[in-house]
Amino acid sequence: MDAKTYARMRAIAEELMEREDTWAVEIGEGVITMIMSPVNRHELTALRLRRQIERQMADDPEWAGHVAHSGPEIEAPAIGRMRRPDLVVVAEQALDTPGFLDTADVALVAEVVSTSNPENDYREKTRDYPAMGIPLYLIIDPRDKTLAVLSDPGPSPGDDGPRYRARHDYAFGDAVAVGPWVVDSGEFPAYDGS
Repeated sequence: MDAKTYARMRAIAEELMEREDTWAVEIGEGVITMIMSPVNRHELTALRLRRQIERQMADDPEWAGHVAHSGPEIEAPAIGRMRRPDLVVVAEQALDTPGFLDTADVALVAEVVSTSNPENDYREKTRDYPAMGIPLYLIIDPRDKTLAVLSDPGPSPGDDGPRYRARHDYAFGDAVAVGPWVVDSGEFPAYDGS
């Protein structure tokens, strides 16, 4: 996507963000996606993940000054992408800049799959995040109580652009290695309540 097209899409996205019924807006491969407010269990999962990662970062001097945070948009205008992950791990000082997060500052993105648009997390974002240079992508799916850790972004066979070259799948209850952190997935609620 050229810079002019992305700028036009970005302006439309900003107008859509002003609507009362819009929680977030993302820009993928030439597509603007409006995201409605997530359900409680979605938010509880993101909160519990954030707390787990922050506890581990607090004990590791390598991650001093970093935060696990929900809410900020990440943007890669050069490839025409803007996403709002459910959680990012980023240096706190990167949040003290105008505009959106630079993808070079992001160590991890995590998405809690929604019931209304699961293909966004599994298809579009597995293309976009490695193209944006995000080293780790965690997918938590409360619908079927599974998790996937994607890592090692790099070229894919053919001309499909960058892809994650490693994927590890888990089930709720597993201790999940996500880069330098270990996530206790037994803390996450399923959407069906079980």
